[in-house]
This record gives sequence, structure tokens and C-alpha cells, in this order.
Amino acid sequence: MNIEKFIQRTEVLHKRLADLYETANVLPWISPDLLPQAFKELYNTSKIVQLAAEELYHENEELVQTRNSLEAERQHYQDLFESAPDAYLVTNTQGIIQEANSTAAKLLNVSKQFMVGKPMISFVPLEERQHLRSELIQLSQSDRVRELLIRLQQRHSEFFDAALTVAVARNSQGKATSLRWVVRNITERKRVESAVVKNDDDLFNNRPVDKYSKGETIPLNPLVVWYVCQGLVKLSTYCETGEEVLIGLATPGMVFGSSLTSLNIYQATALADVELVSIYAAEITASPRLSHVLLPKINQRLQQTESFLVISGRRRVQERLHHLLKLLKREVGETVPEGTRLSVRFTHEDFASACCTTRVTITRLIGKLQDEGIISFDLKKHIILRDVD
Repeated sequence: MNIEKFIQRTEVLHKRLADLYETANVLPWISPDLLPQAFKELYNTSKIVQLAAEELYHENEELVQTRNSLEAERQHYQDLFESAPDAYLVTNTQGIIQEANSTAAKLLNVSKQFMVGKPMISFVPLEERQHLRSELIQLSQSDRVRELLIRLQQRHSEFFDAALTVAVARNSQGKATSLRWVVRNITERKRVESAVVKNDDDLFNNRPVDKYSKGETIPLNPLVVWYVCQGLVKLSTYCETGEEVLIGLATPGMVFGSSLTSLNIYQATALADVELVSIYAAEITASPRLSHVLLPKINQRLQQTESFLVISGRRRVQERLHHLLKLLKREVGETVPEGTRLSVRFTHEDFASACCTTRVTITRLIGKLQDEGIISFDLKKHIILRDVD
């Protein structure tokens, strides 16, 4: 029985009871005292039922409106999901596809009805499936949106590079219930990025080149970032005792500048004849391509600085020097028949500032390494490393 029929019947019942009640009251041969108490209570109860039915009717109308509104909203978001330009998937926590939009079906070259129930992993090459399985386990344990770079395969077609952005949906108890995926084909983007990386020098070819001779101090402008085209730049600061501390070496293809540090004292010195190109910070902000090219170079400088910090934290000076030579071997080493030659001549003061010790101590340790045959010098006094691993 629906709510409208129920209300109609309560109204009919109430009317009949009202008629009976009025008739009983006007009949002269029936005393009011003889009217059954139960009849009065039945009449009053029917009035309450009628009021309750009317209230229920209004509440039902509101529920119907709310349901219609929710259904319209659900359909709106379903339409957005379906017509989105990106491929969207919904899976359970094991990666089994529960929903997919048309873009996803087109991207993977498979009908939507055939995608539901399939595991995401079936679109991944065999050699990368274990990686995706591990990621699925970690996703359920984290609330952080993650991006995975992985290869996917279209049905009966080639593999392509994909960026998967994944978010976890949880219930009110905090349990992971599903995974929401955005899938993008980045094959073309990677091709363009690769071309940019190969030709990043094109960005600097038309700029004026500033040249500084060995030993010169390079001026630093907070609005400018220097790009090293040739040579080697020593980056240093000074501690409270006035001693110089080496904090970085800018090799060709790297960048440096006072805007990339929070140090109050920051000095750049040419360790060899250098050629530099200046880039204004405003240019980097305005040019996505320039930002894309320079970001890995800034990251490279950051990683190198961290390596110098680790070296300075070593307890023994001998260990500091050993790890410094390993770092220099990687940064400025070039292979020669005798071993690895440092392409730049470093003084004992340079080693002392990097190792946070005195020049006398460095001289003694280098002499010991030379006696042990670990290092030697060429005719230009460049260090040759024979066994620094």
C-alpha cells in the first residue's frame, strides 16, 4: 500500500467515525453518559492517525524531492565521469576494475562492458606486474595521492607510457574500499621531454657568455642564476672563525646563484677558466620549458650539497678525505691509463675547507696516500686516483 492510499483510507475512516459520533450525540433517546468510552477514544485516536498520516505524507514528499535531487546530482557526476577527457577507472583495493569511462575504454582499446571485472594488472607487461602489485599493497595503507609511471598495453596493440594518479576511498570506519585512477598516455610528452633534454643547450646558445679566469670571484646577483657552460666554479661560505668552507662545485651543465641558497655569506670562485650564461629568475618563472630544463640541474646541485654535508659529518679526517676524493672522482674525474685524473687542480686549502680541517693535516694525509700508491700526480700537479672505491 502506498502512502497516498493509506492517507485516503484514514480520511474515510475518520469521517465515518465523526458521523457516528455526531449522530450518537444528537439522538434524544441516547444519554451522553451511555456513550461508550471506547468510542470516544477510537474517535480521538483516528484524529491522531489522520494527523500522523498527513505529516507522513509531507515527509514522503520531501523524501521524493530529495531522492530526485540526489538522482539528478548522481546523473550529473556520472555524465562528467563518462565524458571526461581523461581516462577514469574505479577498482577495488586488489585492482579489479569496477567502473570505467569511455575515455578509458578508448585508451585501452577495449569495450567498457569487457573492462568491468578485469584486473588492472592484465594491461601491464609481465616484467612490470610485480611492481604494480607492490604499489597496490602500499596504496591501501596510505591516504596520500600517488602517481605511478608504468607501461600499459592496449588490447591487440602496442605498449605505451602511462602516468597513473591513484587515490584511496575509505568508508566511515577508515577502511579502504576502492581505488580511483586517472590514466594518461604520456608517450608523446616523454618524447618531447627527451628532445628538450637533448637540445637544452639551444636555450642558452643565443645568450651572452660571461668569462672569468681561474681564481676570479664571480659576482652574484639575487635576481640571476648562473649556468655553467665551461669550467668549474667553487662555491663556499665562511664560518665564525673566518675559515672557508667548501659547499659545492658547479660543473658544466650545472647552475648556481645566491637565490638558490639561504646562506648570508655565499661566494663563487672560478677554479679554472669558466664560461657562464646568466638567466633571470623571472624568465624561469615565465617559461615552462626553461623551468623543465633547469629543475634537474638545481636538483643535481642540491644532491651534491648533501654529499658535502655527509662528508663534513664524518668523525675522522681520514674518512672525510677518502669520501671527498670519491665525490671528486665522480664529479670531475676523467679516465686516464693510470686511473682517474681530477680535471681540476685542487690546493691543499681546498681539501682542508671541504674536510673541515687544517692544511697541515691534509698535506700529511695526502702524503700518506701517495706513499701507499692510492694517489699520484701528473706533470701539471693534477691528482690521479688509482683506488678510491
